[in-house]
Amino acid sequence: MTISDARPRPTRAQALASLQHETLDLLVIGGGIVGAGVARDAALRGLRIGLVEQADFASGTSSRSSRLLHGGIRYLAQGRIALVREASKEKTVLGRIAPHLAQPLPFIFPTRKGTPWSYWKLSLGVKLYDLLCGLKNFGRSSSLGVAATTALLPGISTKALTGAVRYFDALTNDARLVIDTLRSAEDHDARFANYVRFIDATQTEGVWQCQLHDQLTGEEFQVRARAIVNAAGPWSDKLPHSKTKLRLTKGVHLVVMRERLPVPEAVVMTQGNRVLFAIPWGDRVILGTTDTDYDGDLSNPTCDPVDVATVLEVVNETFPAVRLTEDDVISTWSGLRPLVADPHGNPSDISRRHNIVMSNPGWWDVTGGKLTTYRLMAEETVDQIVRHFEFKVDPCSTAVLPLVERGDERMISGILPPSVSQETVNRVCQAEWAIHLDDVVIRRTSWRYYHRDHLAIAEQVADWMAGELGWNDAEKNAQLERYRKLG
Repeated sequence: MTISDARPRPTRAQALASLQHETLDLLVIGGGIVGAGVARDAALRGLRIGLVEQADFASGTSSRSSRLLHGGIRYLAQGRIALVREASKEKTVLGRIAPHLAQPLPFIFPTRKGTPWSYWKLSLGVKLYDLLCGLKNFGRSSSLGVAATTALLPGISTKALTGAVRYFDALTNDARLVIDTLRSAEDHDARFANYVRFIDATQTEGVWQCQLHDQLTGEEFQVRARAIVNAAGPWSDKLPHSKTKLRLTKGVHLVVMRERLPVPEAVVMTQGNRVLFAIPWGDRVILGTTDTDYDGDLSNPTCDPVDVATVLEVVNETFPAVRLTEDDVISTWSGLRPLVADPHGNPSDISRRHNIVMSNPGWWDVTGGKLTTYRLMAEETVDQIVRHFEFKVDPCSTAVLPLVERGDERMISGILPPSVSQETVNRVCQAEWAIHLDDVVIRRTSWRYYHRDHLAIAEQVADWMAGELGWNDAEKNAQLERYRKLG
């Protein structure tokens, strides 16, 4: 984790003025990881780029994942070799360009008689997993006997236990990955703003006239762009001109103290075909995730008591002596997966492949995929745009150019939350587009999820932000009320 002086960056007003100044080559709608990736890729190739996000950057799916860079070992059992190969390659690319956000993480996957997860199948599977990474995985897989498994995982249920396999993926910070990607895009002259909503667009002589709404001031303005990329995630099928069809599924995560579940490494927990993880995160453990169909509020999917009970049931079956209860849960988060629509089958069995389609002349819908493959999705999207318009551009360099230059971390940039300090708050407000209290406490720092007393922390942060951003008492109280309503 490195902190250095913030570089001067355009103010929000300057960024908005720049968006309106000239015709953009590309306007990206959506400030999650896919939109950020598209903006970075296109900016590095020399295109004029704008991006707008209706809420905060990474406020949707991209701050509510399992925080893993992974190939998807369970997809091997479904025969999706190409999908696993694609994601496995991309996780190693991210390990190379963003090592500060790719902490190698070993996983222990216990095997049991009479289950779909047999010892011999998984022993072969993890070797294939290594091969699909081009033998460049974060570590070498291995197989463990019963004695070695119970020694590594004291308290694990020995019922029908036949051993375990150990393989590697990586832990990341999903919201931080978005912020660092946007910082890189801005360094290459991309311009963007959060809290700006796309309303509609009309096309005249090959140029889109886009109507936008500033959520902070209430003002409407127009931006001209030759191409538009719809990267709005769960909202993508709600946009005018979009032709996407989504099937949304919800994933719930719980956080508990690591002393209550002292796992030395990540653990794969199964119940029939269901797969959940216990993921060490500093002094905490992340538990999850569920995978259920969802048709509720897109902006704030909730974690209800049934979700909590479902996760705790699997954990307590795997570690019977632990006996976790709701009182052990420090925090929760719920995210939505905007999967390419398939009305049939179990949500867990729906393909995570992405789909990039020019659904209207000059308009691209980008759907599906997952955090690990965002860079590839962005590359393929910009490739299509470049070919369509015959732009003369530099080749794609996102697989080789570091996300953050060495010694250039203008703000905290790492896996774990930074210390709670006024310096941290000031820097995210100055250099990372934080506008609301929840922007800081949730997405820039993860303090909400890491600390049980996050409400007290939020009150302190509100005082600091009031000094930095000039809030009066009424605004500070409004920000605290906004934060409390998040649950």
